[in-house]
Amino acid sequence: MKRIETITKMIEGGVVAVIRAESKDKGFKIIEAIKKGGIKALEITMTVPGAVDIIKELNEAYKDEDVIIGAGTVLDPETARLCILAGAKYIVSPSLNVETIKLCNRYRIPVMPGIMTVKEAIEALEYGIEIIKVFPGNAFGSSIISSFKGPLPQANFMPTGGVSIDNVKDWIKAGAVAVGTGSELTNGAKTGDYEAITHAAERFIEEVKKARGQI
Repeated sequence: MKRIETITKMIEGGVVAVIRAESKDKGFKIIEAIKKGGIKALEITMTVPGAVDIIKELNEAYKDEDVIIGAGTVLDPETARLCILAGAKYIVSPSLNVETIKLCNRYRIPVMPGIMTVKEAIEALEYGIEIIKVFPGNAFGSSIISSFKGPLPQANFMPTGGVSIDNVKDWIKAGAVAVGTGSELTNGAKTGDYEAITHAAERFIEEVKKARGQI
């Protein structure tokens, strides 16, 4: 899948599932539950044991399905390259690392660096970033998106951290093109309730669609 197609699909879906798990087995169960709920963008964080192997296995398992497998919590270009070789279709980082951006641009892989200031957002734009991650979103709330959009109406922002089913509409209405959500989506895994994860995924998709319809 080409870079622009990946970005378009992520924006159309509106929700990126941030997946953290203590084991590969639990990770796969969470992923299947999320996929069943309709979220197509799956971000496997590097904090998951064997994350690179999971990305490779997922790409093989879902090669004929309409899902986008990416890598999250990527701190450096070396890790980004490993993830890309494993088949990651996009890279997400908690901060703006210029060398990681350059590496991803070299291989035409979308990269979403985390930012917290207008200065960082402008720098991300200068390096060709199509979707800028606002992290941690709960440090400011949804108003940070509308504040960024004031001087930077051309930028696409995706908050991660603190995005819930109850407030996702606020993020979308503030101007976010998509949201990233982790624990709010996958809480059911703590008790083995994977149906709850599927239900949460369905609710997130529904709330994003509703919010977009009200803009």
